[in-house]
Amino acid sequence: MHEPWIFIGFLLAFGLLLPGIGIGLNRILGPKKPNAVKNSTYECGIETYGETWVQLKGQYYIFALVFLIFDIEAVFLFPWAVAYDHLQLYMVLEGVLFILILAGGLLYAWRRGALEWV
Repeated sequence: MHEPWIFIGFLLAFGLLLPGIGIGLNRILGPKKPNAVKNSTYECGIETYGETWVQLKGQYYIFALVFLIFDIEAVFLFPWAVAYDHLQLYMVLEGVLFILILAGGLLYAWRRGALEWV
């Protein structure tokens, strides 16, 4: 009865312990010789000028999220497209409904100006 939960607990403990061991070993064995050159901000080999922390527009994140949504859409539609000739009618209609919902989201994002790269 509890065997699946023991396995999940083991995986959770292993998933937390493994990165912890790596981080701990890095802190113990890693070199600790900070100096001004190592602690300076590095950006493509060019000395920075002005403020190094720049606030980006939220629109860039929304653009990336819209791209991610439609990238995932392709992953979900690929098996559906491969088995298209073996699907029953309701499955085809479910796929069309999925595409229509995502097309509505794309239209909404387009009208709100989320796809303009300014």
